[in-house]
Amino acid sequence: MRRERNRPTLSQQYARWLALLFIALEVVTAAAALTFIVLPMARRAADDLAGLMVLSAQTWSELPPETRPVFEEELTRGYQLALRPGMPPPADTGLRHGFYIRFLEQAFERRLGYAVFFLEQVGPDGGRWLWTVVPGGGGPIGVGLSVDRMQTQPLGALAVALLIGTLLVGLLSWWLARRIALPVARLEVAASQLAQGASPALLPESGPRELADLASHFNHMAIQVRELIDARTTLFAGVSHDLRTPLARMRLAIEMLTLKPEPALLLRLEHDVEEMNALIGQMLEIARGLNTETARDFELCGWLRARAHAHGAATDAAGARLTVHCDDALQVHAAPAMLARVIDNLLSNALHYAPGPIELTGERVPPQAPGRSAGVRIGVLDRGAGIPHDQLATAFRPFHRVGARPEAPNGAFGLGLAIVRQLAHANGWQVSLEGRVGGGLAAWVVVNGAGTS
Repeated sequence: MRRERNRPTLSQQYARWLALLFIALEVVTAAAALTFIVLPMARRAADDLAGLMVLSAQTWSELPPETRPVFEEELTRGYQLALRPGMPPPADTGLRHGFYIRFLEQAFERRLGYAVFFLEQVGPDGGRWLWTVVPGGGGPIGVGLSVDRMQTQPLGALAVALLIGTLLVGLLSWWLARRIALPVARLEVAASQLAQGASPALLPESGPRELADLASHFNHMAIQVRELIDARTTLFAGVSHDLRTPLARMRLAIEMLTLKPEPALLLRLEHDVEEMNALIGQMLEIARGLNTETARDFELCGWLRARAHAHGAATDAAGARLTVHCDDALQVHAAPAMLARVIDNLLSNALHYAPGPIELTGERVPPQAPGRSAGVRIGVLDRGAGIPHDQLATAFRPFHRVGARPEAPNGAFGLGLAIVRQLAHANGWQVSLEGRVGGGLAAWVVVNGAGTS
């Protein structure tokens, strides 16, 4: 556990990686600028300055004596250069200069064969000057340049840029790392809450596509887990409630049988046992709804007629009239047994709550996305009391009975639509309820990937 705590967070790792990347980029950029821009420009400027200093000394030696003071004044004012006729060659003091002065010394070596500069603390203007000697027509001539002429500091500028850039890189890396890792951190917190049995808030589905898709998938999973927990709670509460009534009747019938055995009480006990067995059977059917079956292609119209024929006895007992309407030569790709359980539950629900004219239909639907094949939808349409529009969304909840009847018919526990939704979700189908014009309810099951033969 200590090792887990010492492990860096995602934002810390991202911040380090981004900082190293930006710093490496800065160093490469500074090195490229120094190699390909600053140093070539400094070498060219030093060469030009050396040429100007040699030319100034040679020009001064060729000028008439009366014009030399004016020439010296112009050099000092315009170019920060000074001349000293008769200056002896300076001794090499071992003074080390920056790269610009080294370039200047190399330029003098190419022109004169030697280059020795010495530093004079006080020059003609009271500042610091560098001097060397240039041979002239009348003897050696000292040529000096003011240190103020070289106030530009490219290396210092690069150092300041690197320092400020490093500080900015640290802040930018920290900000970017938090921005990148924040959705993942939210996901980690939400997943931890979900693992502890809590119901986390849904994540914002924003940001880059991968993170938005990840948040969407997590939200979908969280909603499913929430619905599963709600369904489990409702199932336990509903089972305990619906089993308590027949158990109370059975207890009363047993007490009465001890006093006076009657066939009617025995029939009542048998009916209660059958009712409890039916409830347990539907609960097991919900549990089995998560198991899938291999899908295959089959002809839909004949299959629908077979389902209608299987419900013939129940239709006659309920006084209903069941008709089948189906597009010709319609093929569907689905798990037939699973689909049969869905349609049988919808038909049983319609026969319980809406005896009368019931239609079992199959029709084509256009593809839901470009490149997808056409689909098929199967409907169970009745003319019963229907379901209020504001209760359609909750009709699929277990033990949630809707409609105008205060009491459910025999054998109806409010689990039929819950079973339908479980099976449809397990097989990737879409199930929906909608009211019909003129009254009644339409239950639709959309099976994707179907076509015509």
